Amino acid sequence: MIEKNIKSTLLTKNDIGQVSDDDRSRQHDYLEAVRAFARLTYESVYVIDYEKMTFEYVSDNPIFLAGHTSKEVMDMGYQFYFKNVPEAEIELLNQINEKGFDFFKEIPTQERKCYSITYDFHLINKDGRHMLINHKLTPLFLTSEGKMWKAMCIVSMSRHQHAGHVSIHKQGTDEVWQLDMRRNLWCKSEKPKLNKREIEILHLYARGLTINQIAEEIFVTPDTVKYYRRRIFERLGVSNTVEALSFAIHNKII
Repeated sequence: MIEKNIKSTLLTKNDIGQVSDDDRSRQHDYLEAVRAFARLTYESVYVIDYEKMTFEYVSDNPIFLAGHTSKEVMDMGYQFYFKNVPEAEIELLNQINEKGFDFFKEIPTQERKCYSITYDFHLINKDGRHMLINHKLTPLFLTSEGKMWKAMCIVSMSRHQHAGHVSIHKQGTDEVWQLDMRRNLWCKSEKPKLNKREIEILHLYARGLTINQIAEEIFVTPDTVKYYRRRIFERLGVSNTVEALSFAIHNKII
């Protein structure tokens, strides 16, 4: 009876009936979906309009704002980068921008929305403190010629120690291209893979369990958990559990 009532509520509690043509026309206001996403994440969200070279939307999430309000960042537009990124890293952003668009031009037009680029750089807060962030960008709209018109960007705290770490990912695959900054070349690789047991252990770490608690949960000894943890670190190229969880989440491994 309880299950039936739950299903009934799911089906009828928000019965909106007929949808008007006016309501349907509002679905073209894609920024409502972007705003909804921003409300659900701690990460900063913003939209770049490459036609006008402005920010079309900037969320209130503080990571990207460097002590400013979202309106101030909107008003600054691209000047925000020049005012809040260390001068030495502006050249890094120029290199990423150039090589990123060179890569994008080589992708078949119908596949271009499947790709995203991620990299790290510093923002300077109003108090002069440098904060290393991770920046992800993916196309939202393309022109009829297949050029990137608008892009959505997600900003979070970086898991690295220094700027760079530029990579491009193709959605739905393990394909990754790393930018060799010294040679200025893209090098193809694949995401590291974890087996079922290693993923399970990472999930348990994400729940905040200790080694002993994880051992009890999966019926092994604490030394066995330590063995799997060591293998996870080796596979992901990290040195501690926090880095392992960050890497796995950022790369959609868990």
